[in-house]
Amino acid sequence: MTLDFLLVDDDEAFSTVLSRALVRRGFRVECAANGAQAMQARMPAPLRIVLDLNLEGESGLRLLPDLRQLYPQAAVVVLTGYASIATAVEATKLGAVQYLAKPATVDDILAAFQQVSANPELPLAPQPMSLRRVTWEHLQRVLNEHDGNISATARSMGMHRRTLQRMLAKRPVKS
Repeated sequence: MTLDFLLVDDDEAFSTVLSRALVRRGFRVECAANGAQAMQARMPAPLRIVLDLNLEGESGLRLLPDLRQLYPQAAVVVLTGYASIATAVEATKLGAVQYLAKPATVDDILAAFQQVSANPELPLAPQPMSLRRVTWEHLQRVLNEHDGNISATARSMGMHRRTLQRMLAKRPVKS
């Protein structure tokens, strides 16, 4: 017997809603609120893992290699409310099959597990990213290069740490 889904998300309400929706569709689901719970020995092993990028202030990207090692047969989809190109690239490098921005529906999540290979038919964006979006992407890339250390990121960018914190506290711009 196998576990169909392991949901790793610190948002209890979101996990409950997603879990119920998956169970209604006939899947077996287990939830973990943090990395420690996700890493506990489980029988049976999950086939699919939905991993939140932000787990109680920690990056789910740090947990991803450990999950891939513990559950090598499992496909991982990273789900986040703070999507950026830098974290999407890093997630796929670390073994995620897809990267979805919240809000994502159950159908979106199930479709992400179906598409594990590249899709060259995806349409190109109709227009380039705005300057504000490019700035957000750059901040995320530099923050990722400094392993999430805001002080080191601020120093490397020649700005005050609190200014960077204020910029990062805002939601990413749409385009």
